[in-house]
Amino acid sequence: MTTSGAAPPALRYKEAAGRWVLLATVLGSGLTFIDATVVNIALPDIGRSLGASTAALQWTVNGYTLSLAALILLGGSLGDRFGRRRLFLVGVTWFALASLLCAVSPTVEVLVAARLLQGVGGALLTPGALAILEASFHPDDRARAIGAWSGLAGVAGAFGPFLGGWLVELASWRLIFLINVPVALVVWVVAARHVPETRDPTVQGKLDVAGAVLGALGLAGLTYGFTAWPDQGPGSAVVLGSLGLGVAGMVGFVLTERRSAHPMLPLSIFGSRAFTATNLVTFAVYAALGGVFFLVVLNLQVVSGFPPLEAGIALLPVTVLMLLLSARAGALSQRIGPRIPMTVGPLVCAGALVLLSRIGPDASYLGDVLPPVILLGLGLSTTVAPLTATALGSVADRHAGIASGVNNAVARAAGLLAVAVLPLAAGLGTGSLTDPVALEPAYHAAMLICAGLLVVGALIAVIWVPSRLAKRPPEPEASPVRVHCAVAGTPLHPNAGSGSATAPENGRS
Repeated sequence: MTTSGAAPPALRYKEAAGRWVLLATVLGSGLTFIDATVVNIALPDIGRSLGASTAALQWTVNGYTLSLAALILLGGSLGDRFGRRRLFLVGVTWFALASLLCAVSPTVEVLVAARLLQGVGGALLTPGALAILEASFHPDDRARAIGAWSGLAGVAGAFGPFLGGWLVELASWRLIFLINVPVALVVWVVAARHVPETRDPTVQGKLDVAGAVLGALGLAGLTYGFTAWPDQGPGSAVVLGSLGLGVAGMVGFVLTERRSAHPMLPLSIFGSRAFTATNLVTFAVYAALGGVFFLVVLNLQVVSGFPPLEAGIALLPVTVLMLLLSARAGALSQRIGPRIPMTVGPLVCAGALVLLSRIGPDASYLGDVLPPVILLGLGLSTTVAPLTATALGSVADRHAGIASGVNNAVARAAGLLAVAVLPLAAGLGTGSLTDPVALEPAYHAAMLICAGLLVVGALIAVIWVPSRLAKRPPEPEASPVRVHCAVAGTPLHPNAGSGSATAPENGRS
């Protein structure tokens, strides 16, 4: 998109210049997607190597997701103001340094702190990747470029567990972080040489720093309170104080966004019933997925005795099916409306989790794991594309960026809270995630809880999601490209929380 009077972006998909830009953005986004999934497979080894408790292992996952979810809208706004390439390069550098700190962490406390820093880097580079593609490519090639980014970055996320399992078996869990450094160096060099700088010249007002801080405090307080609950008890001052801080932070966030002249999250978009309902479905579905991707690979290793590599590739068919079927599911949703797919899909997933809950000692992959994994992939393929289209299509086109950013943040926050709450809700108590006697019954209960969340999502869809989205008259602004990105997250638009106009700088395009 360009502002009036600005030269339109002119990179073409088939030209070398366009391919270089696509390479930089795919590899950069792939770093964040891989690190969202690769750590799960290494948790047993991390626990044994660093003597980590259940809470510490939860925070090894949650630290990354927390800072990423809390700051991702702010990262998009910073790129709009100060330059997308600049923030992308800062994010890549930050991510590489944090990954190096993860790799050399002497204690689990240092590892958790480094994972928090990794999430900050991810929040800076992830929104910039899509912003760069949208602002740099010619309008005729933009959809194709972003579609290629979506598919290739989704493959990177799916590759994470396989890569993690191979590296853990080959040498050490530390390699899953160390390998990020040379990849980040390649991304930095390619981006610095080939990616044009763009920014949004229409951005006005101050950054919504108060909203970003309060949102982060709210998520952190709730996550820490639920994580500390099993060890310290519900009456602990730490637990009560953390949960109180979390609730106060979220209430403060809502009040701040309501009063701010330039909010990071304009609350007016929740006036759409379809948008609100879709985000409730998103929360339920992605909370369940957070539990699945956190616990299934753990259970396969700790309880069923799978080697790390086999456990890592166990869920790969889910992403393969989504890459193959999501576009068809989106087309079907356009013909019949979103309500039926968003109802049927979660119910199919719920059935898959009931079957996954039965995985125990001496389980076989072909007989016990693969059938429910295929069923889960079919259910998610039916769900994600219609959910994406409804989240974006239920608000005015000028708010599509904000809607996409909100939906992405809701999905990540849901996964974050699921990892914190599920072990508590499943009755793990003070038991260890690496103890098969303690994990087996907790895993069974957690899968059934996740199945229940999916049923709740289906009920919300059938009651509140409209059978058809109302058609809107065209708006004078150009509409942003809409895209979804498989299991790695719901759609993320670069301009969330700010204006939508973009222009290349210094005559570059």
